[in-house]
Amino acid sequence: QVRLVESGGGLVQGGDSLRLSCAASGSTVSPYGMAWFRQAPGKEREFVAVITRNGYTTTYADSAKGRFTISRDNSQNTIYLEMTRLTPEDTAVYVCAARLNFGVATAAREYPYWGQGTQVTVSS
Repeated sequence: QVRLVESGGGLVQGGDSLRLSCAASGSTVSPYGMAWFRQAPGKEREFVAVITRNGYTTTYADSAKGRFTISRDNSQNTIYLEMTRLTPEDTAVYVCAARLNFGVATAAREYPYWGQGTQVTVSS
């Protein structure tokens, strides 16, 4: 029902900033919640941030608080992740996820729709 396509990843240096995008399409129902997860080689998928449909409610992982900002543009059916003060620990494939149910969710199992991911590499 929902197709998600991420973009904006790339190679940056420590301390740099990067802005990721996730465009949603293919459904007549706007996803209530959209989130960013990330997965580094040899590690489990990790929650990063989530935003509700109206954009008023946001939740961040401890690793993202104060550095990352999630936002939503419903006119473009797109969410963004603005990342600042990046470190090598932020290196991972960043994946966009969506759900149609009401409520804030941080567990991957709560999201039925996923994108293919975009690679973010932070050099030291």
